[in-house]
Amino acid sequence: MRLPRMITVTLAGTAVLLPVAACSSEKPAPPAAPQAATATPSQTPDAGPGHPFTGLPDEARKPVLAVKIENTAAGKPQMGLKSADIVYVEQVEAGLTRLMAIFSSKIPAKVGPVRSARVSDLHIAPQFGKPAFAYSGAQTKMLPLIAEASLYDVGDSRNAGAYFRQPGRFAPYNLFANTKKLLSAAPKASKAKDIGFTFGDAPAEGGVDKKSWTVRWPAARFTFNWSEAKKQWMIWQDGKKDMAAEGGQLSAPTIVIQYTKTVRSQFHDKNQSYTPLVHTTGKGSAIVLRDGKAYKAKWERESEESGTTFTTPEGEPMNFAPGQVWVALASRKPVIP
Repeated sequence: MRLPRMITVTLAGTAVLLPVAACSSEKPAPPAAPQAATATPSQTPDAGPGHPFTGLPDEARKPVLAVKIENTAAGKPQMGLKSADIVYVEQVEAGLTRLMAIFSSKIPAKVGPVRSARVSDLHIAPQFGKPAFAYSGAQTKMLPLIAEASLYDVGDSRNAGAYFRQPGRFAPYNLFANTKKLLSAAPKASKAKDIGFTFGDAPAEGGVDKKSWTVRWPAARFTFNWSEAKKQWMIWQDGKKDMAAEGGQLSAPTIVIQYTKTVRSQFHDKNQSYTPLVHTTGKGSAIVLRDGKAYKAKWERESEESGTTFTTPEGEPMNFAPGQVWVALASRKPVIP
Protein backbone atom coordinates (compact mmCIF):
# COMPACT_ATOMS: atom_id res chain seq x y z
CA MET A 1 0.00 0.00 0.00
CA ARG A 2 1.29 3.47 -0.82
CA LEU A 3 2.06 5.47 2.27
CA PRO A 4 0.19 8.68 2.99
CA ARG A 5 2.02 11.85 2.05
CA MET A 6 4.40 13.05 4.75
CA ILE A 7 3.95 16.51 6.30
CA THR A 8 7.19 18.44 6.02
CA VAL A 9 8.36 21.67 7.66
CA THR A 10 10.98 23.93 6.14
CA LEU A 11 14.04 24.21 8.35
CA ALA A 12 15.17 27.63 9.41
CA GLY A 13 18.40 28.28 11.24
CA THR A 14 21.32 25.97 11.88
CA ALA A 15 21.17 24.86 15.50
CA VAL A 16 24.06 22.71 16.70
CA LEU A 17 22.89 19.53 18.40
CA LEU A 18 24.69 16.77 20.19
CA PRO A 19 24.21 13.11 19.17
CA VAL A 20 21.62 11.20 21.15
CA ALA A 21 21.87 7.54 22.11
CA ALA A 22 18.22 6.58 21.58
CA CYS A 23 14.71 8.01 21.27
CA SER A 24 12.73 7.50 24.43
CA SER A 25 9.50 8.10 22.50
CA GLU A 26 9.96 4.90 20.52
CA LYS A 27 7.21 2.39 21.25
CA PRO A 28 6.71 -1.23 20.23
CA ALA A 29 4.24 -2.00 17.49
CA PRO A 30 0.79 -3.41 18.34
CA PRO A 31 0.03 -7.09 17.72
CA ALA A 32 0.24 -8.03 14.06
CA ALA A 33 -2.83 -8.59 11.95
CA PRO A 34 -3.00 -11.95 10.18
CA GLN A 35 -0.85 -11.92 7.06
CA ALA A 36 -2.40 -12.70 3.71
CA ALA A 37 -1.77 -16.27 2.68
CA THR A 38 -1.79 -15.71 -1.08
CA ALA A 39 1.40 -14.79 -2.92
CA THR A 40 1.62 -11.79 -5.23
CA PRO A 41 3.41 -11.87 -8.60
CA SER A 42 6.39 -10.08 -7.07
CA GLN A 43 6.87 -12.98 -4.67
CA THR A 44 7.54 -15.49 -7.44
CA PRO A 45 9.71 -13.70 -10.04
CA ASP A 46 11.48 -15.56 -12.80
CA ALA A 47 15.01 -16.59 -11.92
CA GLY A 48 17.85 -15.22 -14.05
CA PRO A 49 21.55 -15.81 -14.52
CA GLY A 50 22.61 -12.89 -12.34
CA HIS A 51 21.22 -11.67 -9.04
CA PRO A 52 19.29 -8.40 -9.52
CA PHE A 53 20.88 -6.84 -6.42
CA THR A 54 24.52 -7.79 -7.08
CA GLY A 55 24.88 -9.00 -10.65
CA LEU A 56 26.67 -12.09 -9.37
CA PRO A 57 25.77 -15.58 -10.68
CA ASP A 58 22.75 -16.78 -8.73
CA GLU A 59 19.88 -18.81 -10.18
CA ALA A 60 17.81 -18.76 -6.98
CA ARG A 61 15.50 -15.97 -5.92
CA LYS A 62 15.28 -15.89 -2.15
CA PRO A 63 13.10 -13.70 0.10
CA VAL A 64 14.25 -10.16 0.85
CA LEU A 65 15.11 -9.17 4.41
CA ALA A 66 15.67 -5.51 5.31
CA VAL A 67 17.30 -4.72 8.66
CA LYS A 68 17.75 -1.35 10.37
CA ILE A 69 21.28 -1.25 11.84
CA GLU A 70 23.03 1.13 14.22
CA ASN A 71 25.80 3.26 12.73
CA THR A 72 27.48 5.22 15.53
CA ALA A 73 30.72 4.34 17.30
CA ALA A 74 28.77 2.89 20.25
CA GLY A 75 27.27 0.22 18.00
CA LYS A 76 30.39 -0.81 16.11
CA PRO A 77 31.55 -3.18 14.87
CA GLN A 78 28.32 -4.24 13.19
CA MET A 79 27.59 -7.86 12.41
CA GLY A 80 26.23 -9.21 9.13
CA LEU A 81 26.94 -6.25 6.85
CA LYS A 82 29.54 -8.19 4.88
CA SER A 83 26.75 -10.46 3.64
CA ALA A 84 24.35 -7.70 2.59
CA ASP A 85 23.51 -7.24 -1.08
CA ILE A 86 22.79 -3.53 -0.65
CA VAL A 87 23.53 -1.13 2.21
CA TYR A 88 21.68 2.19 2.37
CA VAL A 89 23.13 5.05 4.44
CA GLU A 90 20.36 7.34 5.72
CA GLN A 91 20.47 10.54 7.74
CA VAL A 92 18.61 10.44 11.06
CA GLU A 93 18.22 12.84 13.98
CA ALA A 94 21.05 15.14 15.08
CA GLY A 95 22.74 14.80 11.69
CA LEU A 96 23.83 11.21 12.36
CA THR A 97 23.32 8.21 10.06
CA ARG A 98 21.86 4.72 10.28
CA LEU A 99 21.98 1.84 7.87
CA MET A 100 19.29 -0.16 6.14
CA ALA A 101 20.85 -3.43 5.00
CA ILE A 102 19.16 -5.53 2.32
CA PHE A 103 19.79 -9.29 2.38
CA SER A 104 18.67 -11.92 -0.11
CA SER A 105 21.40 -13.73 -2.03
CA LYS A 106 23.37 -14.45 1.14
CA ILE A 107 21.82 -14.48 4.61
CA PRO A 108 24.16 -14.27 7.63
CA ALA A 109 23.25 -16.19 10.78
CA LYS A 110 22.77 -13.03 12.84
CA VAL A 111 22.75 -9.26 12.34
CA GLY A 112 23.00 -6.19 14.49
CA PRO A 113 22.90 -4.02 16.42
CA VAL A 114 19.27 -3.71 15.35
CA ARG A 115 17.79 -0.26 15.95
CA SER A 116 14.51 1.58 15.54
CA ALA A 117 12.71 2.34 12.29
CA ARG A 118 12.58 5.71 10.57
CA VAL A 119 10.03 7.12 8.15
CA SER A 120 12.49 7.07 5.22
CA ASP A 121 12.68 3.26 5.54
CA LEU A 122 9.01 3.00 4.64
CA HIS A 123 9.60 4.83 1.37
CA ILE A 124 12.61 2.70 0.38
CA ALA A 125 11.01 -0.69 1.10
CA PRO A 126 8.22 -0.80 -1.55
CA GLN A 127 10.65 -1.14 -4.48
CA PHE A 128 11.48 -4.61 -3.12
CA GLY A 129 7.82 -5.64 -3.18
CA LYS A 130 6.87 -6.64 0.34
CA PRO A 131 10.11 -7.54 2.18
CA ALA A 132 10.51 -8.70 5.76
CA PHE A 133 11.55 -5.67 7.83
CA ALA A 134 13.48 -6.07 11.11
CA TYR A 135 13.77 -3.17 13.54
CA SER A 136 13.49 -2.40 17.24
CA GLY A 137 10.54 -0.15 17.92
CA ALA A 138 9.40 3.16 16.46
CA GLN A 139 7.74 6.39 17.52
CA THR A 140 4.10 5.94 18.46
CA LYS A 141 2.89 8.27 15.69
CA MET A 142 4.72 6.18 13.11
CA LEU A 143 3.16 2.82 14.03
CA PRO A 144 0.08 3.27 11.80
CA LEU A 145 2.37 4.01 8.85
CA ILE A 146 4.38 0.86 9.49
CA ALA A 147 1.15 -1.14 9.65
CA GLU A 148 0.11 0.21 6.22
CA ALA A 149 3.56 0.00 4.60
CA SER A 150 4.55 -2.50 1.93
CA LEU A 151 6.49 -4.82 4.23
CA TYR A 152 6.13 -7.73 6.64
CA ASP A 153 6.76 -6.45 10.15
CA VAL A 154 9.21 -8.77 11.94
CA GLY A 155 10.27 -6.18 14.49
CA ASP A 156 11.23 -7.12 18.04
CA SER A 157 7.77 -6.52 19.54
CA ARG A 158 6.03 -8.80 17.02
CA ASN A 159 8.72 -11.44 16.74
CA ALA A 160 10.52 -11.26 20.08
CA GLY A 161 11.89 -14.79 19.83
CA ALA A 162 14.14 -13.79 16.93
CA TYR A 163 16.03 -11.21 18.99
CA PHE A 164 18.66 -11.54 21.70
CA ARG A 165 21.14 -9.46 23.68
CA GLN A 166 24.71 -9.89 22.47
CA PRO A 167 27.17 -10.40 25.37
CA GLY A 168 29.91 -7.82 25.73
CA ARG A 169 27.80 -4.90 24.53
CA PHE A 170 25.55 -2.46 26.35
CA ALA A 171 21.96 -1.41 25.67
CA PRO A 172 20.56 -0.27 23.36
CA TYR A 173 23.51 -1.30 21.18
CA ASN A 174 23.38 -4.99 22.10
CA LEU A 175 20.15 -6.07 20.38
CA PHE A 176 20.87 -8.60 17.62
CA ALA A 177 18.62 -10.87 15.57
CA ASN A 178 18.60 -14.42 14.28
CA THR A 179 17.89 -14.10 10.55
CA LYS A 180 16.43 -17.58 10.14
CA LYS A 181 13.81 -16.77 12.76
CA LEU A 182 13.15 -13.38 11.18
CA LEU A 183 12.38 -14.90 7.79
CA SER A 184 10.35 -17.75 9.26
CA ALA A 185 7.99 -15.11 10.63
CA ALA A 186 7.44 -13.73 7.11
CA PRO A 187 6.94 -16.80 4.89
CA LYS A 188 5.33 -14.72 2.14
CA ALA A 189 8.06 -12.06 1.97
CA SER A 190 8.76 -10.99 -1.60
CA LYS A 191 11.64 -12.67 -3.38
CA ALA A 192 14.41 -10.68 -5.03
CA LYS A 193 13.41 -9.02 -8.30
CA ASP A 194 14.63 -6.33 -10.65
CA ILE A 195 14.98 -3.00 -8.83
CA GLY A 196 16.57 -1.07 -11.69
CA PHE A 197 20.26 -1.87 -11.09
CA THR A 198 22.38 -2.93 -14.07
CA PHE A 199 25.76 -4.66 -13.87
CA GLY A 200 28.57 -5.05 -16.35
CA ASP A 201 31.42 -3.15 -17.94
CA ALA A 202 31.96 0.45 -16.93
CA PRO A 203 31.24 3.20 -19.45
CA ALA A 204 34.09 3.61 -21.95
CA GLU A 205 34.20 7.36 -21.28
CA GLY A 206 33.33 9.79 -18.55
CA GLY A 207 35.16 8.28 -15.59
CA VAL A 208 37.67 10.33 -13.63
CA ASP A 209 40.47 8.59 -11.75
CA LYS A 210 39.67 8.88 -8.08
CA LYS A 211 41.38 7.11 -5.20
CA SER A 212 39.25 8.61 -2.45
CA TRP A 213 35.80 10.15 -2.06
CA THR A 214 34.23 11.64 1.07
CA VAL A 215 30.51 12.09 1.71
CA ARG A 216 29.34 14.30 4.58
CA TRP A 217 26.20 14.61 6.66
CA PRO A 218 25.80 17.25 9.42
CA ALA A 219 27.33 14.97 12.11
CA ALA A 220 28.87 12.09 10.16
CA ARG A 221 31.17 11.45 7.22
CA PHE A 222 32.12 8.45 5.13
CA THR A 223 35.31 8.13 3.11
CA PHE A 224 35.70 5.49 0.42
CA ASN A 225 39.32 4.67 -0.52
CA TRP A 226 40.05 2.57 -3.59
CA SER A 227 42.21 -0.54 -3.12
CA GLU A 228 43.68 -1.67 -6.42
CA ALA A 229 44.89 -4.89 -4.81
CA LYS A 230 41.42 -5.86 -3.53
CA LYS A 231 39.43 -4.15 -6.31
CA GLN A 232 37.23 -2.70 -3.59
CA TRP A 233 36.39 0.67 -2.07
CA MET A 234 37.53 0.40 1.55
CA ILE A 235 35.09 2.10 3.90
CA TRP A 236 36.06 4.58 6.60
CA GLN A 237 33.70 6.47 8.91
CA ASP A 238 34.57 9.61 10.83
CA GLY A 239 38.26 9.08 10.16
CA LYS A 240 38.37 5.44 11.32
CA LYS A 241 38.35 2.15 9.45
CA ASP A 242 34.84 0.72 9.36
CA MET A 243 35.46 -2.78 10.67
CA ALA A 244 33.17 -5.81 10.61
CA ALA A 245 32.46 -7.91 13.70
CA GLU A 246 33.38 -10.97 11.62
CA GLY A 247 36.81 -9.46 10.96
CA GLY A 248 38.30 -7.21 8.32
CA GLN A 249 37.34 -3.81 6.99
CA LEU A 250 34.01 -3.23 5.29
CA SER A 251 34.30 -2.61 1.56
CA ALA A 252 32.35 -2.81 -1.70
CA PRO A 253 33.17 -2.77 -5.41
CA THR A 254 30.48 -0.15 -6.09
CA ILE A 255 29.59 2.94 -4.09
CA VAL A 256 26.68 5.11 -5.17
CA ILE A 257 26.35 8.64 -3.83
CA GLN A 258 22.70 9.39 -4.55
CA TYR A 259 21.89 13.05 -4.06
CA THR A 260 18.34 13.41 -2.76
CA LYS A 261 16.12 16.09 -1.34
CA THR A 262 16.19 15.77 2.44
CA VAL A 263 13.72 17.72 4.60
CA ARG A 264 12.24 17.67 8.07
CA SER A 265 9.47 15.13 8.58
CA GLN A 266 6.59 15.41 11.04
CA PHE A 267 8.51 13.20 13.51
CA HIS A 268 11.03 14.24 16.15
CA ASP A 269 12.71 12.83 19.23
CA LYS A 270 12.42 13.84 22.90
CA ASN A 271 15.02 16.58 22.37
CA GLN A 272 12.91 18.08 19.56
CA SER A 273 15.46 17.00 16.97
CA TYR A 274 13.45 16.38 13.83
CA THR A 275 13.69 13.16 11.86
CA PRO A 276 14.86 13.83 8.29
CA LEU A 277 12.69 12.57 5.44
CA VAL A 278 14.80 11.42 2.51
CA HIS A 279 12.95 11.68 -0.81
CA THR A 280 13.98 8.64 -2.87
CA THR A 281 11.40 9.05 -5.63
CA GLY A 282 11.70 11.47 -8.53
CA LYS A 283 14.92 12.36 -10.31
CA GLY A 284 18.36 13.54 -9.31
CA SER A 285 22.10 13.33 -9.79
CA ALA A 286 24.54 10.76 -8.48
CA ILE A 287 28.19 9.79 -8.41
CA VAL A 288 29.05 6.14 -9.03
CA LEU A 289 32.42 4.91 -7.75
CA ARG A 290 33.81 1.75 -9.37
CA ASP A 291 37.14 0.46 -10.64
CA GLY A 292 39.04 3.36 -9.09
CA LYS A 293 37.02 5.92 -11.04
CA ALA A 294 34.17 8.32 -10.35
CA TYR A 295 31.33 8.60 -12.87
CA LYS A 296 28.66 11.25 -13.03
CA ALA A 297 25.21 9.68 -13.24
CA LYS A 298 21.51 10.42 -13.10
CA TRP A 299 18.92 8.51 -11.09
CA GLU A 300 15.18 8.16 -11.51
CA ARG A 301 12.46 6.39 -9.55
CA GLU A 302 8.97 6.99 -10.88
CA SER A 303 7.04 5.70 -7.88
CA GLU A 304 7.59 3.98 -4.56
CA GLU A 305 6.73 0.65 -6.14
CA SER A 306 9.31 1.22 -8.89
CA GLY A 307 13.01 0.47 -8.77
CA THR A 308 15.70 3.13 -9.09
CA THR A 309 17.51 3.35 -12.42
CA PHE A 310 20.94 4.89 -12.84
CA THR A 311 22.11 6.22 -16.20
CA THR A 312 25.06 8.09 -17.66
CA PRO A 313 24.56 11.79 -18.50
CA GLU A 314 23.93 10.59 -22.08
CA GLY A 315 21.11 8.32 -20.94
CA GLU A 316 22.89 4.96 -21.22
CA PRO A 317 22.67 2.42 -18.36
CA MET A 318 25.20 3.17 -15.62
CA ASN A 319 26.48 -0.32 -14.91
CA PHE A 320 27.69 -1.24 -11.44
CA ALA A 321 30.58 -3.60 -10.77
CA PRO A 322 29.24 -7.02 -9.72
CA GLY A 323 29.05 -7.46 -5.96
CA GLN A 324 27.78 -5.57 -2.94
CA VAL A 325 26.46 -2.03 -3.51
CA TRP A 326 26.49 0.76 -0.95
CA VAL A 327 24.04 3.60 -1.59
CA ALA A 328 24.80 6.77 0.36
CA LEU A 329 21.63 8.86 0.42
CA ALA A 330 23.23 12.28 0.63
CA SER A 331 22.03 15.83 0.10
CA ARG A 332 23.77 18.81 -1.48
CA LYS A 333 21.90 20.93 1.07
CA PRO A 334 21.79 18.78 4.22
CA VAL A 335 18.96 19.48 6.61
CA ILE A 336 20.19 20.19 10.14
CA PRO A 337 17.46 18.93 12.50
